[in-house]
Amino acid sequence: MANRTVTRTYRARVRNHSQVRDDFDSLGFAASKLWNVARWTVGRVWDACGQIPSAFDLQKYLKSHERYADLHSQSSQRVLAELGEAFTAWYGHRGNGNTKANPPGYRKHNDEHPRSTVTFKQAGFKHDAANQRIRLSKGSNLKDGWGDFILCEYDVIGPRDTTVEHVQQVRAVYEHGVWRLHIVCRVEVDVADSPGDRTAGVDLGICNVAAVSFGDESLLYPGGSLKEDEYYFAKQRAKCADSFSREARRLDRKRTDRRTHFFHTLSKEIVEQCAERGVGTVFVGDLGGIRDGDDGPKNWGRHGNLDLHGWAFDRFTTMLTYKAEIRGIAVETVSERDTSKTCSACGTKSDSQRVERGLYVCEECGTVANADTNGAENIRQKSTSESSHEDRSTGWLAQPAVRLFDKTRGGFLPPEQATREP
Repeated sequence: MANRTVTRTYRARVRNHSQVRDDFDSLGFAASKLWNVARWTVGRVWDACGQIPSAFDLQKYLKSHERYADLHSQSSQRVLAELGEAFTAWYGHRGNGNTKANPPGYRKHNDEHPRSTVTFKQAGFKHDAANQRIRLSKGSNLKDGWGDFILCEYDVIGPRDTTVEHVQQVRAVYEHGVWRLHIVCRVEVDVADSPGDRTAGVDLGICNVAAVSFGDESLLYPGGSLKEDEYYFAKQRAKCADSFSREARRLDRKRTDRRTHFFHTLSKEIVEQCAERGVGTVFVGDLGGIRDGDDGPKNWGRHGNLDLHGWAFDRFTTMLTYKAEIRGIAVETVSERDTSKTCSACGTKSDSQRVERGLYVCEECGTVANADTNGAENIRQKSTSESSHEDRSTGWLAQPAVRLFDKTRGGFLPPEQATREP
């Protein structure tokens, strides 16, 4: 057991929301306006010389602009840095051959500006841990006197005994009609020794949220419960006459909370299963490009697109990483290229071998496997130094152990023990 300092982000409710809402709205609108000024500047420079200025150049050029002083200087710098990161990502898509990728746009809907996230770095806030208060700085243009600031009283969303200390950064985020605080902290945690030197592969998907392969057995986690929630809340929200009504915002918050609970429970379950089997390293398929095809965004069908674009791949991997870290397990992301069409038993690669959505049949060696389990094993083999035995049994590939989400008990259980809500 050893101590390690890690970064954690805590979400928090603002207890005095009615008192500070107008101030937060002003900052959120100001961040959107500064983004738009910077976006217009980038377009003008591009038209003049064919180059896009860096975030650093934008900060120097716009430092004297009146919109820059609407926020604390570090908050304004972060808005411009976000725009720079967005252009860098766009460049990456274009460099990878996606000619349909669009550059970052303006933050404006007709005559309305959305409320953008506002980031406060060390000089922009003061934290009172004893009283659960954070004082946030305004820009000079929005201050009513030198001592004007936003004083937030907060409650951490999560375990009641959570202590927020050593705050590095605070983000004010507009979520489903209310402002929330995302508090980034440096935390000391007890990190266990590695459970062993075995490896596991994790394949993430839509119908099956996760398939885990240990090389001689596998686990399958269907996403039926998650999809039921997604469709239920989508239908209920469609009944709301106003998409910004109190009921619509309540449904959005409840949907987000249930999805977050599902991901937290799933990541904890996978870590525990890995620890029991002596796994020291988990390889997770990188789904960063799953939304893009060779000629632009892939079309997965109406329901497929709804599922896919509502999926928080990166968020789940982050949860898995920090939970595994505490148990002494390393998590690494690897490319998923060709893992769905390659036989994990003999290495034969063919598009035709994936017979159906959930069935993989190798024409070369005759291996029959669950398609997602086969993908998970390919991910594991792609990065591990463990030898692959050609004469080993492959029955576990075809019949993975299934774990269902029990909504009554809020955890994953074998099918015979899980109860499903009607």
